[in-house]
Amino acid sequence: MGQPPEETSINSLRRVLELECKKGYSDKAVIGGLDKFLQNQEDKILQDINDREFLMSFNNLGLAKSNYSSWDVDKREQWIAATLEWIGEVEQAREKKKLTTLAQDSSPTAGETRQIEKASPGLDSPITLIRGITPNTATKFARLGVKTLYDLLYFLPRRYIDYSQRKAIAELEEGKEQTIIATIWQSRVVTLGNRQGTEAIVGDETGNIRVVWFNQPYLARNFRTNARIAISGIVGSFKGQRVFESPEWELIQTKELIHTARLVPIYPLTSGLYPRQVRKWTKEAVDSWGWQLVEFLPSEIKNRCQLLDLPQAITQAHYPDNHRIAEEARKRLAFDELFLIQLGLLARKQNWQEGQPGNAFNINRELLQIFLSYLPFTLTHAQQRVLNEVLLDLKQPKAMSRLLQGEVGSGKTIIATLALLIACDNGYQGALMAPTEVLAEQHFDNICNYLAKAKPQSQPSLHAEHSNVRSYAGILSQPITIALLIGSLSESEKEELHNKIRQREIDIVIGTHALIQEEVEFPKLGLAVVDEQQRFGVLQRSALRQKGFNPHMLVMTATPIPRTMALTIYGDLDLSIIDELPPGRKIAKTKCLEPQYRGKAYSLIHRQINNGKQAFIIYPLIEESEVVEAKAATTGYEWLSKEVFPSFKLGLLHGRMPAAEKEQVMRRFHNRELDILVSTSVVEVGIDVPNANIILIEGADRFGLSQLHQFRGRVGRDKEQGYCLLIPERSSPEAKERLELMEKIQDGFKLAEEDLKLRGPGEFFGTQQSGLPELKIASITNMQLLETARQEATSLFKNNPDAVKDRDSPLGEKLSRVWQGNIEWS
Repeated sequence: MGQPPEETSINSLRRVLELECKKGYSDKAVIGGLDKFLQNQEDKILQDINDREFLMSFNNLGLAKSNYSSWDVDKREQWIAATLEWIGEVEQAREKKKLTTLAQDSSPTAGETRQIEKASPGLDSPITLIRGITPNTATKFARLGVKTLYDLLYFLPRRYIDYSQRKAIAELEEGKEQTIIATIWQSRVVTLGNRQGTEAIVGDETGNIRVVWFNQPYLARNFRTNARIAISGIVGSFKGQRVFESPEWELIQTKELIHTARLVPIYPLTSGLYPRQVRKWTKEAVDSWGWQLVEFLPSEIKNRCQLLDLPQAITQAHYPDNHRIAEEARKRLAFDELFLIQLGLLARKQNWQEGQPGNAFNINRELLQIFLSYLPFTLTHAQQRVLNEVLLDLKQPKAMSRLLQGEVGSGKTIIATLALLIACDNGYQGALMAPTEVLAEQHFDNICNYLAKAKPQSQPSLHAEHSNVRSYAGILSQPITIALLIGSLSESEKEELHNKIRQREIDIVIGTHALIQEEVEFPKLGLAVVDEQQRFGVLQRSALRQKGFNPHMLVMTATPIPRTMALTIYGDLDLSIIDELPPGRKIAKTKCLEPQYRGKAYSLIHRQINNGKQAFIIYPLIEESEVVEAKAATTGYEWLSKEVFPSFKLGLLHGRMPAAEKEQVMRRFHNRELDILVSTSVVEVGIDVPNANIILIEGADRFGLSQLHQFRGRVGRDKEQGYCLLIPERSSPEAKERLELMEKIQDGFKLAEEDLKLRGPGEFFGTQQSGLPELKIASITNMQLLETARQEATSLFKNNPDAVKDRDSPLGEKLSRVWQGNIEWS
């Protein structure tokens, strides 16, 4: 059976317009150009349309009168979008008519109803199911992370414009956003400035007002005399008369208003997507598919926390009835995000700790006391408290899963060393993974120094001091052998080390990503330590853990994160904080300088280097481009080398350098072969140079307070005074106020809290490296909701773990979708 003629003509028009979209609106979709095709097509469609409403709206498109070839690309794109929107409405109406006819012809049985429901498009269907969303448009949505109907339902507005305050024309006030419902008296194309636009005169029972739309002459054909229209926008004044300039508009028909006379959603956009289109498509998604969203929250949690039902929350988040319900909807969706993150982390932690038995260590306190007695310092109260927390974990028959937070120089390495010592005393191997070779070498040297000092007779007995394998006798009943495994070792050295690890000839291995290579096999790994853990992804941490049979895991970070936030982001880890610096450590003096006083900063650097010290000079990330950042640092490096510090040796470090080259530069700086290291933000973590005591940070206003604090931690590592100089790029009052906090506050955790308030969680902490689902609506600064979600997730996981682990339940399905397979289910 052939298709009805009206479908052929409309489909033909749609296919041509979609092809024109693909060809970049170049007027090359058909031979002879689009104008000629449109003129021919108009008559065919007119003959086929028998619906009066669509006939009227079709006439407004003005196909035969189009002047497509003379329009610019933006106007072509807007016109095609409007035409495709009309085609979508026609096709949708016809589809509904067909279904109504079928329903009248025969009522389906219960079984047939289930079949129909099963056959209806699911939420994982592509957004091109929505009429008007062409493959080309879908590509633009994909840039915003929207590919499926589910994605579109969760593509939430950034904010709302309040057009709900309807007024009579006589009551309109200048300068305010207001809405009127009026009748169109006349509309015409006029010249506004030097370009054509549309002018309409509209009125209600209280008076008339002029409305103009700049650069949109094609709108005039939409506005027929006596039609009812809603107009929302800011009222201005022209020659003493009130006027709406380029307001939102909507012809009043039977359908619900979405652009005017309500709280109107404002969505994130990208090039080629327009607000009216996006609102129309999200409204269709909500109305046609929102009902398919399955409620996954247990009813008791929903009731206890006074949360909306999920379909209602999605509907009201897109098109709220009022401000109060909008807040309620966003609260529900924010709760969901935080709750699901917590559940996923708890599932990961339980799988690790209870999915298989851990290794309970015997804690030899006497060994630790003797070891500590030979070191040239005593533990701070904070270090002692954290050590006790770690030792308590190591005694348990389930694997430790602990995050150790502490400022740069607070003494995290000695805690890790003591834990590794306990592992060796129990006959297990230990591993410590660091993000860079230089940092791994520094850990290796520091731990070897601790072991060498632990007893007078403890000498490197089997290997030379410069070797990457060293052994220390006299601490335990057997010598402790420690090795350094990094990528720059020769293949033969790596192979030899792999064999020694496999044969249990190595007790402690310190290294980089090289530790998690396939060739590395630990027969008895009991403890894995990860330093600067935010530099490693979840998969890398997991790969190290899987090198042993459920080893204890200690992850360390120098990045200060407020406690409630840390409990959420690291919900799979118990939290320990070293909140005290060792006595005698001098606080780096911090000073913010205006750009015109840069010369003073250079003079101080000169003096410090002449006194035998070293310096860092940092350049900021510009326009989120590593390429531009590298260029800025390179240009700065060349200028500083020639014009400012010609007598000193400078090194350059940036993110686009090969890893081996970066390691070489950091090593040269560490070995005092360079006086000044010019660097981008890659130096934030991963280098410990005690001799460097001054850091100059250019464009300091571009960095967050926590990041600036990390930079500051690079200097003043020994007993000498450190200096941190901040030079902002822009001297705005906000930048000055923020940088003055650096001068006043030395506590990293207090700075982190200020940073969160000032910049928000998105900039403060990206979740990509952590392996957490992205937060689209929740704010980690909302401590009350954060704590509520954490408590509810913990309670549910404790009291009803089966509800969480059942992957076929609504909650299990939602967890799997949100975590995208990153949960290790037990």
